[in-house]
Amino acid sequence: MHRLYSLAFGAVAAALTFTASSASAASLTRQPYLQRVGPDTATIAFRLDGNCVPSVRYGTQGSTDQSAPSADAGRNHAIVLSGLRPGTEYTYLVEACGARTNPVRFSTAPVPGTRSVHFSAVGDFGMNNADQRAVANAMLGRKPQLFLMLGDNAYESGTEAEFQNNLFVPMAPLLAQVPSVAVPGNHEYVTNRAQPYFDNLYLPTSATGGEHYYSFDWGHVHFAALDANCAMGMAAQDRCSLTAQRKWLDQDLAASNAPWKVVFLHYPPWSSGEHGSQPLIRREFSPLFEKYGVDLVLTGHDHHYERSYPMKGDAVGPSGQRNPTYLVVGGGGASLRPFQTSKPSWTVVRNDRDHGYLDVKVEEGTLSAQVLTPSGQMIDSFTLTKDLPPAAEEAPVPADPSSPPYAEQPGPLQPSTPTPGPVTGNPGLPTTPEDPEDLGANAPGCSAGPAMALLPAGVLVLAGALRRRRRR
Repeated sequence: MHRLYSLAFGAVAAALTFTASSASAASLTRQPYLQRVGPDTATIAFRLDGNCVPSVRYGTQGSTDQSAPSADAGRNHAIVLSGLRPGTEYTYLVEACGARTNPVRFSTAPVPGTRSVHFSAVGDFGMNNADQRAVANAMLGRKPQLFLMLGDNAYESGTEAEFQNNLFVPMAPLLAQVPSVAVPGNHEYVTNRAQPYFDNLYLPTSATGGEHYYSFDWGHVHFAALDANCAMGMAAQDRCSLTAQRKWLDQDLAASNAPWKVVFLHYPPWSSGEHGSQPLIRREFSPLFEKYGVDLVLTGHDHHYERSYPMKGDAVGPSGQRNPTYLVVGGGGASLRPFQTSKPSWTVVRNDRDHGYLDVKVEEGTLSAQVLTPSGQMIDSFTLTKDLPPAAEEAPVPADPSSPPYAEQPGPLQPSTPTPGPVTGNPGLPTTPEDPEDLGANAPGCSAGPAMALLPAGVLVLAGALRRRRRR
């Protein structure tokens, strides 16, 4: 009998010992973040404090029955899930060296042409302060399909450590559940012409500009991202130039048949804030916005909110004509800057008192936009409408189970991601966006890997022994 007790307790003790040792083998120094999400693919990026071969477990309807392993045993990982279904909610978690993050959910992009799109946007937030966290949590509460980062994503200088501490730590819940795309701000360009920005993000690419400038369709909206710093001569000319970027944008917008077009960049062609309007950007790009029917131009740089009338050339466009509306959405977390001049005639509304973000829904031929504070107060709202032809029947994009996941590398024009430097903050993924501080690598309810399978067996052996002792 004593031998039976010894075997039972031994099994439980071995399981617990293995669980503890496995969980302590490695942990996440950067929580998972969604990149390059399309109708049938998604990249899950994260970083570890030890070398092992991690994997992403994922599935639909709350399951995580599929697995995508990394291609190497390094510390920086970006695992691509392929063969996904469009417009579908997936659950995923990361398994690494025996540790496991809490499961969270995201949705793939809809079928191209789908006439229902919801996105959020804001810039000038990378401070790791209470205002940034409040804006990020409020955005997550709106459950957008996509998040546009408008630059100055990591103050003060866009260093490797600042990206970790001022972007990925405070915005971890949002970035884990909402796909994001970005443009660089002037603060990113302080460090090695924004190289840490390119090292830390996995963005769409263009043939001539790599990750500097690019475009993509999300439903029936065409998005074009510009590198305004490059346009102003701050990038290496062999990687990004004003001439090449302008030529690319001309061709890109001309080729797009999407009924809605949105351009986002950091420097505003129109602003009455501290920095003011950027004349070079307006001169070089606004004629293309007007020519190809761009609906919204989203920017940051100035730390306020401002919306222009539809503009043509250097003035308000004629009534009855469709021209671009320019927004400055620079209230993401950095200190707000009061206006020093009276409201100009081309400004519809402006606000220098509240941090906030842009939330946009595009349903059929109606674009409805709201600018909201973290508490839900409305700073501005407006609607754009247009007549669209009847929607063509779209065939669903079939899933391709034969297409294997693989580890993604940074864009072809960027060098490999370096080994991360010292990282602060707690590892792991929070259970809910309302609890951003619950960041343990083995949070309650998380399995620690295969060792957990030993626990039920040990418990059953022990229970059986106790039952037999009572019968005697």
